[in-house]
Amino acid sequence: MLDGYNRLEGDITGLDELLEGASEEERLELEGERETIQHDLDALYRETLFSGRHDERAAIVTIKPGAGGTESSDWAGMLWRMYRRYAERQGMTVELLDAAPNDSAPNGIDYAQMIVRGERAFGLMQVESGVHRLVRVSPFDAQNRRHTSFAAVEVMPEIDDDVNVVIDPKDVRVDVYRSSGPGGQSVNTTDSAVRVVYKPGAPNEIIVTCQDGKSQIKNREKAMTVLKSRLFEREERRRRDEQTAARGDQKAIEWGSQIRSYVLDKQYIKDHRSGDMRHDPDNVLDGDIEGLVWSGLEWKAQQRAAK
Repeated sequence: MLDGYNRLEGDITGLDELLEGASEEERLELEGERETIQHDLDALYRETLFSGRHDERAAIVTIKPGAGGTESSDWAGMLWRMYRRYAERQGMTVELLDAAPNDSAPNGIDYAQMIVRGERAFGLMQVESGVHRLVRVSPFDAQNRRHTSFAAVEVMPEIDDDVNVVIDPKDVRVDVYRSSGPGGQSVNTTDSAVRVVYKPGAPNEIIVTCQDGKSQIKNREKAMTVLKSRLFEREERRRRDEQTAARGDQKAIEWGSQIRSYVLDKQYIKDHRSGDMRHDPDNVLDGDIEGLVWSGLEWKAQQRAAK
């Protein structure tokens, strides 16, 4: 890949030299050729930004509001919509696993989890993992005061049967109940929703719920897939923490250490990792985050190179 990249860079340099002394007719042809090569060069450069062994997998995206009640729940709902719109723009599909609407905020959520499927879904979406901060004049405040809200986004790869994650059936409790999510009245007529509890009552307990459709069997399968992914991610995080401790680094994301701020009353969005700025928050919140995602991937690549 490096040889191909260097060759294309050499072609660009050669064309730039030819353009300096080219006639108008030659210039049009050379500029068209340069544009084609630059497109190939950009595509090859982007290939270098992917390095994870799970980049090609689907992404399980979980969104949770921080403290702040209605305002934070509304913010979580805005992020949920933003990622759904981004996935649509990228030609990806979104499968809702679970969602808990907030009664006080018409479009707000207290929790949402979905699977995004498509080309390099996890490779792209992983840079969104972290704390997102919203600053705005709250529509829920009668005095029109400025509020700051937080929401946490967790992104992990969907782990299939080709990855060996052993789950002892004795460690799992499965509960079934009537769905109360956004699936509609037809979903609510049977006990189709599933709650899987891994090691109930233990300090390392994990709870996964799924109420996506009418089939209890399918909901259980989806919940077990998420549990498997969570256990895999937990083990990966443990290994990373050990490596971090060995290096003496402090890289963990803490609540409040936001990766991106959305300051709506001042019309800007800033990614605190890459430094990338946007001044069109409406477009960003409508899913136009491709540039932010790629700048995040560049930042991650720079961090890897610095180690």
